[in-house]
Amino acid sequence: MLTQCALCPHNCKVNRKNGELGRCKCSDKIKIALVSLHKYEEPCISGESGSGTIFFSNCNLNCVFCQNYEISHLGKGYEITTNELAQIFIEQQDKGAHNINLVTPTMYVIQIIEAIKIARKDGLKIPIIYNTSSYENVETIKLLKGYIDVYLPDLKYYSNDLCTKYSKVNNYFENASKAIIEMYKQVGVPQFDENGLIRKGIIIRHLILPNYMQNTKNILKWIKQNMPKDIYVSVMSQYFPSYKALNDEKINRKIHKREYKAIQEYMYLLGFENGYIQEFVEDEDEEKYVPKF
Repeated sequence: MLTQCALCPHNCKVNRKNGELGRCKCSDKIKIALVSLHKYEEPCISGESGSGTIFFSNCNLNCVFCQNYEISHLGKGYEITTNELAQIFIEQQDKGAHNINLVTPTMYVIQIIEAIKIARKDGLKIPIIYNTSSYENVETIKLLKGYIDVYLPDLKYYSNDLCTKYSKVNNYFENASKAIIEMYKQVGVPQFDENGLIRKGIIIRHLILPNYMQNTKNILKWIKQNMPKDIYVSVMSQYFPSYKALNDEKINRKIHKREYKAIQEYMYLLGFENGYIQEFVEDEDEEKYVPKF
């Protein structure tokens, strides 16, 4: 699959094993930028001890406002083997991580599956989370059935205009929505243990962008109309302008309180029963939560 790579909707068909690079700039080697016990995810993921998070380098979407641009755009990181990735899973479990959290994993699905097989033989028991931008091929998500316990997809854009402008793709929603439906088929709505920690299921994330309230409303409306009544959503207000977003007049600021309130009210209007919405703090320094790569 790496000799004619079609893991994501770009379908570059490059031979990654021969060193050819497609849109994501990934070879056949695994490249990561950070391993940490991350405590800034949703409460059911981070818990008390943290989420055993692996930040993969490079990205197949490359949003201009990416807060992790050092690794997604600039490729900061170091190469590891599949066996080393499996060992990282075990080490995170030994450190008390509640789960293994794979951040931007799409490009490395084949290697991740092999690492999971190895780690499970070596005693990995905690849930595995697939934390993605959702620019996915359904066929790739199907490969993950039985390996991933929790899907954490971010449904970013509803309109082609937005995804073209900010991520240079013109078919984001079509692919992301199909992928999310497949994720739900595999794991269903969240199931929690006695401590309120997620064991299995899907939580659909969405990041509110300034000036684009209708985008957020369209996303929420689609979720409400196309997913089950008890679906979990996580609406994030943490946006701050980063990287190339600083030069875009529409998204070169944080969201305003009135924008936050409008989305909060719309969620209640639609009747969502489960999930999260980040608190809005006017003078919050969101940048302090970005990992140091």
